[in-house]
Amino acid sequence: MRTRSLLPASLALIVGGLLWLAILALWPDPATEHELLRPADADVVAQGGEVYEAACASCHGEDLEGEGDWRPRDADGYLPAPPHDETGHTWHHPDRMLFEMTKYGMEPFAGADYPSNMPAFDGVLSDDEIVAVLSYIKSRWPEPIRRRHDTINEAARDRP
Repeated sequence: MRTRSLLPASLALIVGGLLWLAILALWPDPATEHELLRPADADVVAQGGEVYEAACASCHGEDLEGEGDWRPRDADGYLPAPPHDETGHTWHHPDRMLFEMTKYGMEPFAGADYPSNMPAFDGVLSDDEIVAVLSYIKSRWPEPIRRRHDTINEAARDRP
């Protein structure tokens, strides 16, 4: 008789536990919301290297070095392609912003009248390819720069 009374309680506990695990699996983790990049994932980084070579290196350089003298505007008002290595400003932006700049271009951030040769890759690269190429870029930064970038992601996460 006692075994029969434990069965419904045990089933409820098991079902409740499974439901809780499903909720945890589907609920976004606020700790990673701004940390999209996966520079430690060798497969993602390898894919990102291929995408970088095909879509980015012609402007930003084979070794992420960017165009020479990239800070002053040219005669038409455009900035040369900046480096994506530690000497540039890429690592100054959180993951989400880097992703959105790559996907949607500079206009949403700087306005329609901001002259930029940076194309939007929406419809050209998949979201996974954008994350991969940005992960590849981050994987090439020296460890102190990667840690500083992680701190920038943490600060972005703490902002409303």
